[in-house]
Amino acid sequence: MPNPPVILVVLFGGKSPEHEVSCVSASNIIAAADQEKYEVKPVGITRQGQWVQVDVERVQVDVERNSQSDDRHPQPVGTITAEGRKVNPLEILTEDKERTTVVMPVIHGSTGEDGTIQGFLEIAGVPYIGSGVLSSALSLDKTMTKTVLKSAGIPHAKWRQVTSGVDASAGVDVVAHTISAVEQLQLPVFIKPANAGSSIGISKVSDIAEITEALQLALRYDKFVIIEEAVKGREIEVAVLGNEHLAASVPGEIIPSTSFYSYKEKYEDRATLCVPASLTSDETREVQTLALTTYRALRASGLARVDFFYEDSRNGNGNRGWLVNEINTMPGFTPISMYPKLWEASGVGCRELIDKLVQLALDRHLPRNRHLPRTCM
Repeated sequence: MPNPPVILVVLFGGKSPEHEVSCVSASNIIAAADQEKYEVKPVGITRQGQWVQVDVERVQVDVERNSQSDDRHPQPVGTITAEGRKVNPLEILTEDKERTTVVMPVIHGSTGEDGTIQGFLEIAGVPYIGSGVLSSALSLDKTMTKTVLKSAGIPHAKWRQVTSGVDASAGVDVVAHTISAVEQLQLPVFIKPANAGSSIGISKVSDIAEITEALQLALRYDKFVIIEEAVKGREIEVAVLGNEHLAASVPGEIIPSTSFYSYKEKYEDRATLCVPASLTSDETREVQTLALTTYRALRASGLARVDFFYEDSRNGNGNRGWLVNEINTMPGFTPISMYPKLWEASGVGCRELIDKLVQLALDRHLPRNRHLPRTCM
């Protein structure tokens, strides 16, 4: 008798500003998953936090951008409503005791990629794709990522942090603190919310007069704000796959059509994506090795995309070489997302990639839970 198909719960949506991106990722994953191997169960989380089970056929997202949107204030078009069958989160994940259930939490940003949903899945005892609680939390928070990179001796761009609540309670003028940090780093700089993705809430600041508006925008999304030097270098990304035994994809390069890789650039297919990137064999080995080192330093598992700047004096930029920008522990799976594109160029199609991720989730789950009583599994 053939084994019954694994229940693959594609968990998507969420309350973060990246809700729509998550919907598009889920739609792409559902279309790519092998229907003979998996019984796919799309479970959406509305913007209000309601869990609903959605029919596979209904996970269709209009990816056209609202004409009102801009780079820094994205407006949602596709979203999850509460029209699906409302479900109890724990029950929907554990209702079938006879078959294996694996969760793919393609929820980007806060309340999904920050360790919160991972903690819930750990308590529920359900195998899930991607990094655990600690790695997810560290990797989403850009200031904590930089702190770990510094401790591990991994090269990265210069940065400073300001915190609205802490600074204000200590009698520190947040704007003045930010201006002081910018002066230390020198213009231009990027001002970003520490806990956000998809380039949401980011401003490139080239004049002191722009700081207040940029700071107010970043504080809309997080009370922790990171200020980073604007690196003049190539933007290179590497996809990583694995738990203990890791594999790195071919590198890819992003060439933005504007001054930086904004929300619109990422999701309206405006940037030029060069896969594989035009690098020498030595440069490729260097960046792949550094991607794996970063992945291990932040205790990632399953999958991640590591983003770099490459300062190469031959191109008129600096000469510091490879600088880690950030790591994304649940990268996008939209049709134009770099993570699946990098693996496709490395010989692993999206369907096979999903198979590998499911197996990695099971491999990671069983050793962590073998000490538990049978009734808790």
